[in-house]
Amino acid sequence: MLSKKMLSILATTVLSVGFVAGCGSNSTSGEDKGSNVIKIATQSPLSGGSATLGEAIKLGAQLALDEEKDTFKKLGYKLQLVPYDDQGDPKKGVANAQLIGSDKAVYGVIGHLNSGVTIPSSETYEKYSIPMISPASTATDVTDRKLKTVNRIVARDDFQGPAGAKYAVKELKAKNIFVIQDKTAYGQGLADAFKTAAEKEGAKIVGFEGITVGEKDFNGVLNQVSKEKPDLVYFGGLYAEGGLLIKQARDKGITAKFMGGDGLDSSTLVDIAGDAVKDTYLTSVAGDASKTRFAKDYEKKFNKKVESYSVYGYDSMKVMLQGIQKAIEDNDKKLPSHEAVRDAVRGIKEYKGELTQVGFDEKGDNKYAKIFIYKFDAPSYPAKLEGEISQ
Repeated sequence: MLSKKMLSILATTVLSVGFVAGCGSNSTSGEDKGSNVIKIATQSPLSGGSATLGEAIKLGAQLALDEEKDTFKKLGYKLQLVPYDDQGDPKKGVANAQLIGSDKAVYGVIGHLNSGVTIPSSETYEKYSIPMISPASTATDVTDRKLKTVNRIVARDDFQGPAGAKYAVKELKAKNIFVIQDKTAYGQGLADAFKTAAEKEGAKIVGFEGITVGEKDFNGVLNQVSKEKPDLVYFGGLYAEGGLLIKQARDKGITAKFMGGDGLDSSTLVDIAGDAVKDTYLTSVAGDASKTRFAKDYEKKFNKKVESYSVYGYDSMKVMLQGIQKAIEDNDKKLPSHEAVRDAVRGIKEYKGELTQVGFDEKGDNKYAKIFIYKFDAPSYPAKLEGEISQ
């Protein structure tokens, strides 16, 4: 049995430990009232076939957040990045979104890469009034649902697809086109938009076939391409499958030009396709940031070259933080509600980013978004910029 003196000491110690633990919880979780921690989550594939672009989004966002830490410190707040790996999988994206929504300290999301992950995950963000800005998702359904929390800074597929089709028919003189798509929300949506526009421009679609993400052998669909002898093969999908399609097509003696969308805009496409990548064209919603100040800062910090969406992760984070800062200042420098941040982000109309200007319309689309046309003359990244198209 303990003496009264020992019991008194033990009780005091327990109270002290509890007080310290409570203070520690308030300062790190950001979930209790009065916390000064503001978390911004990223959601992108950090593993799997799309990891090159997914990591680029995260690193670009991280660089932007690090640059703004002192500004928020003066306001009395601590910024914290919380990266999530959505694996390019809708189910994983939604599961992560539930975790994000349950953390009251999260005031924004930068993501996703894949439209097929963005669309279901954003339903959860809407439930919790957490604004998201996608640096890359192009499917029309991303914003056509008119959710209050959903924004993006890049162009839509109903702009990208027709822009590619017009270039293919008018500039590349393609008359017979074979279309392949990867059956995802992004790939099929882009391919459909391209097909419709190409037909309006006078081209004949001699084939429209689907492949499955993760496939490695495209002999079946390429046999159909070989039989039809098109002037151009258009692929709606990502670089992992696109690189293999291009390489295997050249190995089969198919000489038609290849074209695709922004999903091919990655250094890994070159790694996969090698020399076969020559004479491949792509439309991208991403401009070339390789010669910017941002690119130098990015390479210095991460020892990596920029990818297509590195700077868009950066600009998305800058826009998000501007919205959060405005909501704080409008609330007499007190922590604002998620709804106030959501509305402040959507209210941004004239932001001049590192590579793109941003002004959201009533659906969350960027009225300044552009389409860029690139061509691979050699197996090196980035491809050569051929031109750009404004809305």
